[in-house]
Amino acid sequence: MARLQHLGWFFSRGFGPQGWGHPHHGWGDDWTRPDLYVRAVQELEQAGLDLVVCEDAVSLGDPRTLDLRVRAAYGGPKHDPLLLAPYLFAATRHIGVVPTVNAGITPPYLAARQAATLQHLSAGRFGINLVTDSGSARHVGLEPVPHGVAYDRATEWIDVVRELWRSWDDGALVADAATGRFADGGRIRALEHRGEHFRLDGPLNALPFESLGEPVVVSPGGSPRGLAFAGSRSDVQLALAPLDVASVRAYRARVLAAAAEAGRKAGDVRVLFVVKPELVASAEEADRVVAASRAPGEDVLRAVALAWSSDLETDLTALPLDEPLRDDVFADHVSRGTIAGLRAGADPDAPLRELLARKARKGRLADRSGLVGTAEEFADLVEEFGEDADNDGFLLSGDLHPVTVHRFLDDLVPVLRRRGLLRTSFGRGGLRENLFDF
Repeated sequence: MARLQHLGWFFSRGFGPQGWGHPHHGWGDDWTRPDLYVRAVQELEQAGLDLVVCEDAVSLGDPRTLDLRVRAAYGGPKHDPLLLAPYLFAATRHIGVVPTVNAGITPPYLAARQAATLQHLSAGRFGINLVTDSGSARHVGLEPVPHGVAYDRATEWIDVVRELWRSWDDGALVADAATGRFADGGRIRALEHRGEHFRLDGPLNALPFESLGEPVVVSPGGSPRGLAFAGSRSDVQLALAPLDVASVRAYRARVLAAAAEAGRKAGDVRVLFVVKPELVASAEEADRVVAASRAPGEDVLRAVALAWSSDLETDLTALPLDEPLRDDVFADHVSRGTIAGLRAGADPDAPLRELLARKARKGRLADRSGLVGTAEEFADLVEEFGEDADNDGFLLSGDLHPVTVHRFLDDLVPVLRRRGLLRTSFGRGGLRENLFDF
């Protein structure tokens, strides 16, 4: 029997130039205005998606990598997605909005107060995509820290944010017009936090959440520390893994083991795999697309190198294509998961040319060698993972542009609904209820 799956959209370019480098950029939408995003998110809500997660990177990198970030708008420019959220909430009723918040540069008290405000403004539909990037520290006068320390700091960060959210005990909000008593200060705890990375006082100057529940916490990161953080602290893990049942099941098991070690239940965390399928009209067209990708030219390899260079903040285009890629070319703050993603499936001594060619080659959804296929074939994958790997769902990755959304979902949504894989209605609650109602 088909099992309902949670679907969301990973807004992969962030609040940046949507459609850049694609033909639909010719529609002339202004990426700096809210209209483009409002139209797209309204379509996602109508399609039955639970949430939209907005990627962000506050930095354009250092002078050595600046051009890599802006040349093709992979890494910038970007505006702050937190400030886009109210426009999306005003135009929708059910879908959750989850902008990225950087624990390395955002003071916990400020983040707790902003999140509390948006949770109330949205009637419980707000979430935080919590990242541990330390490369942006220099923009706020801080020193970058190693990968492990960044996770230590993020763990303390989210713990103190939640303490602030909970600093109003039950009964603290009175709101009794008859007596004129609005709140009971005796039920508000004056938190004093003196930790390794943060020193601050509470309580939070914001209302308790009452029936709304706390904002949903989402986290990426496929390293052992990232998986442990997700299991112990997150509501949703943004997962990346080879798309076969054994790999998905093993990945989920690591997250759920971390949850159990932290005293949580398996049902306390959702694992959503980020995918970017290329859906086409027929199996024959899918075969043609895959065949054309088997021998990528130099121009294709360069385009792949540019995209990965932005993510890795390392100029792969300046490295010898026919020599192995050394780990020491990457700065300490570069995501180990992203590096592993570039190397995935290749021999440790494989030359850079082979790594890039592997990323350029495409495979068929039908045989699980890749992500090119029809809507029916993608629905097969969704159904298989739900039944055989106990999967919770997927985050579909792409620009947040109405053309991208329509092109991807027009054929897929009816197929998923016919098979009983995609919700046809929302409940009365907010984002947390959507994610945990099945």
